[in-house]
Amino acid sequence: MSTKDLAYALPEIVTDQVPGPKAQALLERRNEAIPQALCGKTYPICIQDGAGAMFEDVDGNKFLDWVGGVGVLNIGYSHPEVIEAVKAQSEKYFHTIFNVYVHDGYVTLAEKLNEIMPVKGDVKKTYFANSGAECDENAIKIAKAYTKRNSVICFTGAFHGRTNLTMALTAKKSYAQGMGPFPAGIYRAPYPYLYRAPKGYSEEEAIQYYIDELYRVFDEGAPAKEVACMILEPVQGEGGFIPAPIEWVKAIRKICDDNGILLIADEVQCGNCRTGKYFASEYWKEAGCAPDIITTAKSLGGGLPISAITASKEIMDAAPAGTIGGTYCGNPVACASALAVMDVMQKEDFASKAKHIGEVVTSRYLELQKKYPVIGDVRGLGAMIGIEFVTDKETKEPATKLVSDIIACAMQKGLLLESCGTYNNTIRFLAPLTMSDEQMEKGLEIFEQAIQESL
Repeated sequence: MSTKDLAYALPEIVTDQVPGPKAQALLERRNEAIPQALCGKTYPICIQDGAGAMFEDVDGNKFLDWVGGVGVLNIGYSHPEVIEAVKAQSEKYFHTIFNVYVHDGYVTLAEKLNEIMPVKGDVKKTYFANSGAECDENAIKIAKAYTKRNSVICFTGAFHGRTNLTMALTAKKSYAQGMGPFPAGIYRAPYPYLYRAPKGYSEEEAIQYYIDELYRVFDEGAPAKEVACMILEPVQGEGGFIPAPIEWVKAIRKICDDNGILLIADEVQCGNCRTGKYFASEYWKEAGCAPDIITTAKSLGGGLPISAITASKEIMDAAPAGTIGGTYCGNPVACASALAVMDVMQKEDFASKAKHIGEVVTSRYLELQKKYPVIGDVRGLGAMIGIEFVTDKETKEPATKLVSDIIACAMQKGLLLESCGTYNNTIRFLAPLTMSDEQMEKGLEIFEQAIQESL
């Protein structure tokens, strides 16, 4: 099937089951050649081609992708304008090290991000790393350089990466098993997970509870005057697709301002039009609580490895020479891809696409919640939506096995899903924003069928 045809195809499984014979053979080769930690059994899928929100495996099965490379493919697979930009750059040169000699793509991309990043400050600066973990780690280095402080506050449910520092910041320690010791000066406060707030609390009371718990960290962990920064996700990813309530963010912003603490918004997963704004922090800025630093990665490069750190000139210029940068940071081919992605997303208003998809999917999820008592909560922002499953709506006991069964069932019908959350009982929605309405309807149909067959 041509790439163009695949972009408009619907899910179709042509083998007796997934994996088919060709995929099974490749998986066996993988198991022999690759570390066991990377050889999971949940997704026995081997891709051949991808276009839009669809991909075809080596056996000819066609899948609708609601995982999107875990948030990397907001622009979809194989966008022709991105392909042309990458081709054009690759024919000039693959690599420079920006610390030694400059290329225009790096500067132009930084200028464009400086124009749109909703951080505090009139004059902004941006620099690049290669991954989400790298940009988060670099943001903390910048915050320490600016404040001359060493402590960092992160939150329950957080995921910030797999480097030594970002494993320490990440809440779920299955991502860090046996990898310590970790850096000192990391303190964790409760993130406002309103669905699982103390029983009987109103939303207002719950938000105050989470604010009070942050003050407890100052009293029992790190005095506020020793804290360089707080880092949080505007919408938690691995933590369960939980949006940060704006009233809580306003309180956090005031606490940071009152104590000389920098606020870092980790938009690695929720940035680049996913939430109905180009960056989710635009919602914060509109409410008067813009962050000091924004990090983003994943969909920034449309699939090529690049991440960005943006803050005001005053904050950025505090970093001593030699403390930031790296061999591959701001690679010319990755910058070319990111520039093309940004051009397409702005020209075609991908933020509005996210709003449309989010409205349709959220509405249908809420209908499913009324039909199936196992659906405890539906939440999200734009087209970043979590649907949480429980065994009992009163006790809210996580339905982890049910979610696993739904994912396995949907895969056999051509819909790719992934779980998240502390208990892996939430299914995340991260479909490419290029998904057609017909594909979306088919995906919702398969999703409900998978729920019914898994109960």
